[in-house]
Amino acid sequence: MGRALDILKYFSDAETTLNLTEIARLSRIPEATLFRILLTLEHHKYLQQNPDGSYSMAPKVLYGTLYEQAQTLRQTLHPLLLNLNQRFDETVSLAYLFGDKIQVIDVLEAFSEVRATNTLGKILPPHCSSMAKAITAFQPTDRLNRIIQAYGLVRFTQKTIVDRLALTSEYEMIRERGWSMEREESSVGICCFGAPIFNNKQHAVAAISVMCPLIRITPERENQIIQELKKTAEEAHLALLPQNE
Repeated sequence: MGRALDILKYFSDAETTLNLTEIARLSRIPEATLFRILLTLEHHKYLQQNPDGSYSMAPKVLYGTLYEQAQTLRQTLHPLLLNLNQRFDETVSLAYLFGDKIQVIDVLEAFSEVRATNTLGKILPPHCSSMAKAITAFQPTDRLNRIIQAYGLVRFTQKTIVDRLALTSEYEMIRERGWSMEREESSVGICCFGAPIFNNKQHAVAAISVMCPLIRITPERENQIIQELKKTAEEAHLALLPQNE
């Protein structure tokens, strides 16, 4: 049982897939012995085998693991959110990818009477939320498609992107520049800037955002927010790296 639990630790997120040889190299367990352990883990639905023969976390383990990781990530990154919140006095949020859904896990609202608001626990639309767009844009194609399918291309305002080709172009732009934006796509009078957060395996597992009323946005302030947001996302990535990296 101990060795079986040790093997599970090598599967840190939904994107991690490892074959028998790779797991043997990491665990230093002989392949013949390892194969029997993997069969047991698969039988009890802790791991699942993919069509190419590799293994990944089964759903019942995945969601429990993701919840724990999300809580750890929120605690680790909360001070960074606080810095952004105080820097601009705008609403700052953190979202996390749970399987094929993206959910808000931390919110610090602006102190201003006129402010944009976010809701803790909200499931975000991948086509018109800056955080959800930032996360979705960096997913493998099959997962990207599943995320979109899980939510659907729902129209919220006249500016919501509901055309799949236009959305594909939007994702390409986000990957090129490293940040995302939505301007009255989910709510009239509101704009939001987001940046993806990558874990130690370079998987986009989370995103951070600054949301504000359009009346307070000038080209200069917009650029300041974007630059600070990108810097914070990089600091978040470094904070998530193991201590020996």
